[in-house]
Amino acid sequence: MTDDTGAFESGGHDGGAYDRGGYGSAGYDSAGYDSSGYDSSGYDRGRYDERAGFDPEGYGRQGRPDFLPAPDRATGLGPGWGPPPPFPPAPVRTAPPARLYLALAVVIALVAGTAGSLGTYLLTRPRSGPDPSYRLGAMPSASISRAPESVAGVAARVLPSVVSLEVKGNQEAGTGSGFVIQGGYIVTNNHVVAVAAQSGEIRIRFNNRRSTTAKIIGRDPNSDIAVVKPEDTFGAPEVTLGNSDGVVVGDPVIAIGSPLGLTGTVTTGIVSSLNRPVEAGGESGTDYALINAIQTDAAINPGNSGGPLVNTAGQVIGVNSAIATLGSGAAIGQQTGSIGLGFAIPVNHVRRVAQELITTGSARTSRIGITIDSEYRGQGVRIASGATGGEPAVTPGGPADKAGIKPGDIILEVDGQPVDDSRELIVTIRSKAPGDRVRIRFQHDGDEKTATVTVGAAPAPTARPS
Repeated sequence: MTDDTGAFESGGHDGGAYDRGGYGSAGYDSAGYDSSGYDSSGYDRGRYDERAGFDPEGYGRQGRPDFLPAPDRATGLGPGWGPPPPFPPAPVRTAPPARLYLALAVVIALVAGTAGSLGTYLLTRPRSGPDPSYRLGAMPSASISRAPESVAGVAARVLPSVVSLEVKGNQEAGTGSGFVIQGGYIVTNNHVVAVAAQSGEIRIRFNNRRSTTAKIIGRDPNSDIAVVKPEDTFGAPEVTLGNSDGVVVGDPVIAIGSPLGLTGTVTTGIVSSLNRPVEAGGESGTDYALINAIQTDAAINPGNSGGPLVNTAGQVIGVNSAIATLGSGAAIGQQTGSIGLGFAIPVNHVRRVAQELITTGSARTSRIGITIDSEYRGQGVRIASGATGGEPAVTPGGPADKAGIKPGDIILEVDGQPVDDSRELIVTIRSKAPGDRVRIRFQHDGDEKTATVTVGAAPAPTARPS
């Protein structure tokens, strides 16, 4: 075989691939391939050499023959035939990127979470119908015993002594509260029973739900205290009266009564202030029911009037009588609802008045025998300079006159407590019992002086037992 070194050089046709054993004289002799089959005219050196674009390096690198057998009837390698295209390179396997695994993990987690939530919902969703197997847990053991000094303990001791009053007059009716004292008497407010003073009916309802009628023993419009006597107490115990002089601001207190007819209501609070001059009731005339009140934030509402205000020992320290309101035009004493400003008459004053009402049918009102100048607006309280409404400025022979106090003098203090207006002076004197001695600091013609005055009493009021 003729082999042109320009077309098939040693780089593409090595001895190992086509040696003599592969293509010897027996395979390609002169009889089969003579010069007439591949002459110079059929094999153009210039068409398939390196300079014509045939790269001998392109073939023979993949372990395959450098050429293929010629097709049938091929008499030469002319311009209509060329070498076959090279085989495509084998694909190279690469590892998937890490982000693919991360995304796959997120998808799996979401699917698992959704499936878990759905399973939990299906297992725990409320049944749409009755559940015959449903059972609540067993009830814990119950105990109603309470410490004696607790609110519940105090209420348990005092409630049996507290009553509610239903009062009917000729044209009016109302409700209130009260409490049983020694002898089976009941203490309440004068303004609770006043509508039945001339004619009417008073019905007492006890804590054990039994009821009976009662009659007025005595009432004092100036202190807003009244005492009634029921036909029967049904074994109700008497309360323990405390000492209001030992009350201080901040002491815990308990109010018990029948607000709006709700018998046996208990509320709690503290003593908010002391010696508040409050109009707690009263009737028309020159005397008003001014009291030196205990102020509390325990809820007091209409119907609480006359009920006890007690300390943590269960002792009565005051009688609930009035509240302050924010209603348009509502004055203290005109009850419309609690705003945490309640007022009680100190029990020491109640004790004296109730005893006088039981023993005499009336109570004395403490006075020092002066007429106050209502036009004065300066410091302290000024005594009138002359007679007013037929009353002398200083009652001749009265307590103030005996102590050397004159018309036009200005009272500054009573027992070391400053007095800023006439109401404060009145309630301070009324809180004293007739015969008590008070020390008064006053101003006379620009000079300050001090005098000791023995408290007197005004004539008994016209209110009488019914």
